[in-house]
Amino acid sequence: MARATGISGLIGGALLAVLPGGPDGIGAQEARNLRLAAPQVLVDTGLFDYILPRFSLKTQVRVSLVASGAPVEAVIARDGVAVFADQSGSWHLQVLAPDHAGADRFADWLLSEVGLRTVLSFAPEGAALFHAPEVAAEAAEEQVFDGDAEAGQALSLQHCGRCHVVSEQNRMKAIGSTPSFSVLRGFADWEDRFSAFFVLKPHGAFTQIEDVTAPFDAERPSPIVPVEMTLDELDSILAYVALMVPADLGPPLQMK
Repeated sequence: MARATGISGLIGGALLAVLPGGPDGIGAQEARNLRLAAPQVLVDTGLFDYILPRFSLKTQVRVSLVASGAPVEAVIARDGVAVFADQSGSWHLQVLAPDHAGADRFADWLLSEVGLRTVLSFAPEGAALFHAPEVAAEAAEEQVFDGDAEAGQALSLQHCGRCHVVSEQNRMKAIGSTPSFSVLRGFADWEDRFSAFFVLKPHGAFTQIEDVTAPFDAERPSPIVPVEMTLDELDSILAYVALMVPADLGPPLQMK
């Protein structure tokens, strides 16, 4: 059994997943136009013809599929954050312009329960083509986190329960468009998502981790009551989430 070294040992690797760059001062009109690249084999399934109008109707962000090699704000590929899967494996989202509001909205939507359900409901001729990303099947050493899981549950409800469904205790008090903890726990990269949540949009605008994050810019204060915690407290949240039962999103489609 391998023992994790704690959140401080994970931050370096998790930060590498945050792609740099992105345009500054994007206007409102530009933010409502998102350029997305995806492999032709995925485009040919018709998935984007199904999900993109639904996303645009909800967010007013227009998504254009562009050819590989053209300037884009986001990419669906084999690397990045796993968002859905088919018989060939998991498909991942890469946000190449993290300051682009439209790209952020698309990432948030695709990672939400609503977005995932929309992808899973795409069933041409009555047969679903996609399913939720699977946790890596290969045998892995069990990780044990040093944090206090009981304290982690209380901290999760206190800090994260405003938006996410953490447990039955706040099921009716969260924002429906945000993924629940149990759904996030079902993703293969759940540990990275939780360990570096404070650098992933929109959390960075209102989260302070003691001795890790820089103070808020005086001209850009937190838009809500800030989330403030220590690395030890974040370790406890990880310990709690590690014990959660992942959401059952149904078995993958079996093709004959």
